[in-house]
Amino acid sequence: MTRLAIFDLDGTLVDSREDLWRAVNHALTTVGLPHRTLEEVVAFTGEGASRLVERSIEPHGHLLQPALAAWRAHYAAHLLDHTLLYPGMASVLASSRAALAVHTNKPGAMARRILEGLGVLGRFSLVLGGDEAPRKPDPSGAVEIMARLGVPPVETIFVGDSRTDLETAAAAGVGFVAVTWGLRSAGSLAEAGATTFAQAPADLLRWLA
Repeated sequence: MTRLAIFDLDGTLVDSREDLWRAVNHALTTVGLPHRTLEEVVAFTGEGASRLVERSIEPHGHLLQPALAAWRAHYAAHLLDHTLLYPGMASVLASSRAALAVHTNKPGAMARRILEGLGVLGRFSLVLGGDEAPRKPDPSGAVEIMARLGVPPVETIFVGDSRTDLETAAAAGVGFVAVTWGLRSAGSLAEAGATTFAQAPADLLRWLA
């Protein structure tokens, strides 16, 4: 029985690729570096804003702080320009009988603004960002969510789209459901050890409803 589902954000609940990409390229322009492709930026995501920008500016690590400041300012102003819930996700969240939470490496305030702007923040009992708990795959955030909501690991699942999410779930002792519509391929998730997959948001109702 699933009483709690902890969701990743980017690539799981929302498609935020274009806004992340545009913010990275704004930062690169600010520090005088050439742009990255959308595919490159997508490959760099998943470990928080600092790692995203750090990877994007390599090998110019000395530019990290001004690039990160430019990224944050631009992304904060444009994080809902193109970002959308994945098709069918709103209905799934509305139908859930399990408690819902979000554990993301994105800054928490930004994550909550995105969810509020998309009209689903109220469906989540707790949203925990990468600046509010140790970043995934450290399981501390997931453990904190379970403790605050009073649900044990055996009744919790983690829903995500990356190896980082898989490792977080394993370290927290909870089941993992890999989504195949996100930023990483089903094949790469299987290679990482994922064994349970959702091919579309509606598939999540197997656990949530």
